[in-house]
Amino acid sequence: MGFRFANVAGRSALVDADGGWHDAERASGGAVGADPMLALESADALHAASNLLVNASADGALADADVRAPVPVPRNVFGVGLNYANHAAESGVELPEKPVVFTKFPSCIVGPTADVELRSVTGDYEVELVAVIGGDTRDVSAERAWDHVLGVTIGQDISDRALQFAAKPAHFDLGKSRDTYGPIGPVLVSTDLFDDPSDIALRCDVNGEPRQSDRTSNLIFSVAHLVSYLSSIMTLRTGDLIFTGTPEGVGATSRNFLQPGDVVTSTIEGIGTMTNHCVE
Repeated sequence: MGFRFANVAGRSALVDADGGWHDAERASGGAVGADPMLALESADALHAASNLLVNASADGALADADVRAPVPVPRNVFGVGLNYANHAAESGVELPEKPVVFTKFPSCIVGPTADVELRSVTGDYEVELVAVIGGDTRDVSAERAWDHVLGVTIGQDISDRALQFAAKPAHFDLGKSRDTYGPIGPVLVSTDLFDDPSDIALRCDVNGEPRQSDRTSNLIFSVAHLVSYLSSIMTLRTGDLIFTGTPEGVGATSRNFLQPGDVVTSTIEGIGTMTNHCVE
């Protein structure tokens, strides 16, 4: 059975079908550690413990809990630019022949309800599916790549466009790594809970207004391709994050940038919803 993993107040948690959360260490009889980063190393135990939730009493409703980033301190965070044809078109650039990969520094990672602290008037939103690596992954083929994905979650690749393009060539890393510019969550969902993990709907609303909507089947470079490509360059480790790209509709195109008071709602089919308030 697949699992839905959460970080509740800094402790590992498993989420049942009714939205209740269960302390993972208790639910697993100690097989899953309390530290979320260590728990991600125990994929088999997470699956096994999820089978025990059916008749167990939840510790509380996830909707009422202190939910933090399911992967709070990843070793590496990769971003992929221009990975939807419609986003490349709205950006006025040619389709990439190879994945456009950049770094989001791990210090930007925050939880699914964290405030986004805007530091300029050019803050932008980018809803993305985030793939989380499970186990050491090196030189894996695209055909086997999904076997090395522990699960997927929602990500917002919040971007400061002025900072991003302040230099030539552009420094994507800094522009996308301000504090709070990497909300993820609310849960990490194992891939076996999806009929087809390569075809998932995602959307982003700002103040209730639809801004982005697409399916991950329209990625130029699929999740499997990205995992294979990156693993051909370096060894990926458990908890490494891959922000897989965003579809059209970003604020930079319409000049409709984020402002203090805005509410960014990011939803991905089979995972849930993140709600992040923008503050000055």
